[in-house]
Amino acid sequence: MNASIQQHAGVKLSASPRTDTFQKMGGAAALIEAATFLVGMALGFTLLAPYVTGALDTSQTIAFLADNQTIVYAWNQVIYLVFGIFLVPLALALHARLQAGSPGMMQTATAFGLIWAGLVLASGMIFNVGLASVIELAGSDMAQATAMWQSVHAVHIGLGGGNEIVGGMWVLLISWAALRGGGLPRLLNYFGLLVSLAGVITIVPGLSDVGAIFGLGSIVWFALVGIVLLRSRSNAAA
Repeated sequence: MNASIQQHAGVKLSASPRTDTFQKMGGAAALIEAATFLVGMALGFTLLAPYVTGALDTSQTIAFLADNQTIVYAWNQVIYLVFGIFLVPLALALHARLQAGSPGMMQTATAFGLIWAGLVLASGMIFNVGLASVIELAGSDMAQATAMWQSVHAVHIGLGGGNEIVGGMWVLLISWAALRGGGLPRLLNYFGLLVSLAGVITIVPGLSDVGAIFGLGSIVWFALVGIVLLRSRSNAAA
């Protein structure tokens, strides 16, 4: 029996460094997620404000995007592609950290996290390809370019931010699972529940503007989750 206990302890000790490294990777990914929100908002309300705030009509929007292609593409890469890529290791790190305390809920939560990553990546790629086609067409037929842009924009926004139900559900389930089973600070979990509700209710017609609250709250939530993952061990490692 003692040999069995020692062998079991040896497995835990040998797995702990890898587990902690995975948690730190998740922590770094969470901080990158927070940074993508900050960069997106900074550019969206400064250099790209005419487009983001909807102050232009469709033809003016196409002309503005064509004149600012470099910054628009860089902005899109950060807020969609970089965000979607680093959401995957973060979702998996949180799954590994919290699954012992609430396995069923974490399976559902992680599914929402990976779905969110896929939707955001798809939205970013559609924007890149669609905008290039719209700008090329605008040189010869602005009417067709306008119609194409309206279609591209609708799909792009529908997948990547017209409402925040998927991201809101992920944060909600993560926070709820951590409240039930531990693994994250309780105050952070309560804050996550508030942030997630702001995302979930964007599915209600007329309340899409509440998504701004979800975005601002997510910056803080991602940053705090990143700090926790970088500074502490997972439940499994402990």
